[in-house]
Amino acid sequence: MVLNELIQRSPVRIFEKSIHGGLKAGEIGIIVSSSGIGKTSVLVQLAMDKLLQGKKVIHVSFTQHADYVLAWYEDIFEEFTRTKNLDKIAEVKNDLVKNRVLLNFSQDGVTGPQILKSLKALVKDGGFAADAIIVDGFDFNRTSRGRMEAVKAGAAELGVSFWYSCTVKGGESHDKGIPRVLAGFVDLLDVVIVLEPKEDHIELTASKDRDSTNLEHLALRLDPKTLLILEE
Repeated sequence: MVLNELIQRSPVRIFEKSIHGGLKAGEIGIIVSSSGIGKTSVLVQLAMDKLLQGKKVIHVSFTQHADYVLAWYEDIFEEFTRTKNLDKIAEVKNDLVKNRVLLNFSQDGVTGPQILKSLKALVKDGGFAADAIIVDGFDFNRTSRGRMEAVKAGAAELGVSFWYSCTVKGGESHDKGIPRVLAGFVDLLDVVIVLEPKEDHIELTASKDRDSTNLEHLALRLDPKTLLILEE
């Protein structure tokens, strides 16, 4: 399969259509679930789709093991190429790596303003014109409205979208699908997607899509084995 065909036939196109064209510059999206359901996989697939289109991505990880995220990129790329028979695999992979920056931080060791300063230096001073910034493993219990306002302003200044993961515990309080931990700044968020395990798949539900907070099941699901986005 040629690369353009893979991009056009990607389930991410349906995901983007479901949320009115996907995240735009200056917008913030959150993928929510309990641990081990597929948040990182979804984030990496969204990043991979950007990379396949020749766009640049910065992936910020707050996990303790830096190799964890890299392994996800390797595994998902291998799955893509195995099932789609992609042409010129080595050349495509080289371009992906060239257009991707992986950063690893600890919320104990660095402040929100310091992280934003690093991102601005990379994008503006370093000439790495990222289209999207992926933030995985961030603990929203340790942030504030002021810091999220700074992220929102930074996204607009840099002309990028931000996709975060948000881990919630089973039974945690929700209001119309919005976890309590996000309630203090939900107005700053543009899209909130909740992953929920079912008997034979993982369901994606939009609990917020810009001004709408009506729960809407997306015409997509995750394969519970591979955690890849599948079309219904």
